[in-house]
Amino acid sequence: MEILVIITTESSKTNAVRIAKLLIKEKLAACVSIKQIFSVFEWDDDIQETKEFEITIKSKPEFKDDLIDFLHKISSYDVPQIIYKKYNAEIKYYDWLNKTI
Repeated sequence: MEILVIITTESSKTNAVRIAKLLIKEKLAACVSIKQIFSVFEWDDDIQETKEFEITIKSKPEFKDDLIDFLHKISSYDVPQIIYKKYNAEIKYYDWLNKTI
């Protein structure tokens, strides 16, 4: 009973919520969670410190390529964080996810 979880980030809550709603509307995700985080990373040879919004997308494994394409097109970042993994899900959650999308 595998599901796909993709984690990405956005620079603003507005962008994160917009992406979450589009993913749900387009039936690419059953559930999207958003939380505020603080990130430290190197960009253009400089150490950056910034507030970001982490987006956790729960979907079907077979949607992986479509989701990655979607995120590349819609992200506000030149190089968006897109990391993913398949997880085993409890049967009731798995059934709900598959009925939803």
